[in-house]
Amino acid sequence: MMSLLEKINADLKKAMLARDEITRETLRMLKSELLTLENPDETAVLSRAVKSRRDSAQSYREGGREDLAEKEEAEIAVIQTYLPTQLTEDQAREAITAVVAELGAAGKKDLGKVMKEVMARHRGQIDGKLASSIAGQLLD
Repeated sequence: MMSLLEKINADLKKAMLARDEITRETLRMLKSELLTLENPDETAVLSRAVKSRRDSAQSYREGGREDLAEKEEAEIAVIQTYLPTQLTEDQAREAITAVVAELGAAGKKDLGKVMKEVMARHRGQIDGKLASSIAGQLLD
């Protein structure tokens, strides 16, 4: 099985041959980040890259720069191909409900414990804001 870096390198070559500028530049950035970190948590690097671009896209939209927001979203699409499949909201709610029941969590005081467990079990599969929102509702 190919490592993530090997897959990125292979896809980078394809993007260069296809003259796909967005994919090429996005993969170069990912490769650079993965190579500069010592023993990187690949999923965390990818998730951070997606989050950063989501934040940028939102800022660009608020500033009336739809063209730049669309570029950020195109980069997100490239990065997400390397991440595990995201849970739907219903799947996330089901997973978080199971963790709450398993830990016997009751009340807002247990939110940190629930979030830590959910994020550990579903690394890269669930958005932290969504998980926090659902867990908060369940622990009310």
